[in-house]
Amino acid sequence: MSEWVDVATINELRPGTSKVVDIDGAQIAVFNIGGEFFAIEDVCTHDGGELASGVLEGDQIVCPRHGARFCVRTGEALTAPAYEATAKFPLRVENNVIQVKDDRWD
Repeated sequence: MSEWVDVATINELRPGTSKVVDIDGAQIAVFNIGGEFFAIEDVCTHDGGELASGVLEGDQIVCPRHGARFCVRTGEALTAPAYEATAKFPLRVENNVIQVKDDRWD
């Protein structure tokens, strides 16, 4: 059973920024979009490259390698060359601490 992992305090992750954490070998990107927090796998489904260093435009992250867009809220692939969603992870805020977990294998 997966456990919640502390990522940052809400004050450390400012609006419009992201942070990548490793949870049991999975790279998870946590985003602050206007004070709401979301977590997706930091993997472009087009070629396996990372996403979080790309440009964040509203609630979309643009892959820095080939320009595919993903919805940070859902993980959905929005434009070619990516056609498959990237994984979305459970996220919660407890006592001003952002926590995520990788529940794919539960």
